[in-house]
Order: sequence, then C-alpha cells, then structure tokens
Amino acid sequence: MPRLLALGLAASLLSIAWLLNPPGDNPPATHISAADILATIENAPAGRVSDQQIRHIDAGGHNVGVGVVQRPPSTSLGAIQHHKQTEVYYVVSGQGTMVTGGELTNGRELNPEGAVVRTLTGPSAVGGIEGGESREVGPGDMVIVPAGSPHGFSEITETITYIVVRVDPERFVELK
Repeated sequence: MPRLLALGLAASLLSIAWLLNPPGDNPPATHISAADILATIENAPAGRVSDQQIRHIDAGGHNVGVGVVQRPPSTSLGAIQHHKQTEVYYVVSGQGTMVTGGELTNGRELNPEGAVVRTLTGPSAVGGIEGGESREVGPGDMVIVPAGSPHGFSEITETITYIVVRVDPERFVELK
C-alpha cells in the first residue's frame, strides 16, 4: 500500500508541475511507471547511499526530476544545501532523523562540472548544520525542502528509501 501511495504522489507532483506552465505552453505529460520506480528501488546497491534519477524533464519554464534515494543506517552524516533547487521527499520505507534549516557550517561547494551537480543536485554545497530543526521521518511522511535550506540526516536507524522530486527552475540538471 505505501508503494501505491508513493506512486500516486509522484504522479500528482508531476501533474502540479505541468499545471504551473505558462498559458500556451503545452509540453507532453511524462509517465513514470510503477515498474520503473520499483525496479529502481530493487536495483539500489545495498549498504551505501544510492541516489538514482529516474527521469528529469523539461516541464515548461523549469525542469522537474524524479528519483529514488536509499540510505543505510548511520550516525555519521553531513548536510547539503541546494542553491536553486527545491526537493520534495516521500518516505517509502525505513526511518531516521532529518535536520532542516539553520545554517550550513564548514560549507564546501560541489564541483559544478561534477556528475552529482550535473545529473542530480544542481549547484550545491555540503557541510554540517547548526541550528536546524530535527524531526523523525518514516513511511508515508513527506518533507518539502526549499531551495537554499540546509538539510540532511543526523541519524538513520533503519535503511531509508524515499522518492525525491526535484524542481530545477534554472534548468541546470541534464534532462533524462
């Protein structure tokens, strides 16, 4: 049942992005099948962080990406801050403590020519978080992370898998 809800959520978010297009701009809808999402989840390598982009499309005026992230249990995690990209997470399975907001500390810019920036995150910096808000997240939870908001997990108690929708207003990330 959570997987069906996750798939419905992904479809709804893509529909919202399509509705936000300027009048007269009618790009085609994009369908991501349940089979594609489940295959991405099942093919994620075990025991390490996996961030697999399923699609990244031109949604008219901005790009939208959908992917699956899987993170193993850990207590030694950092944070990331996307300068222009907003992310929406839907937790499919697992749980952890997510920290959002506050200030990015000891920030280091990711290589703008690197694969992570070009295919997933857009221009971003990594570091730690000071003064953020912590919350437990688990199956069925959603988190909206606005552009510029530092975020990360301070602890993952059980391998967490979530669908991520990335809104890329500057169209920086490569289409897929």
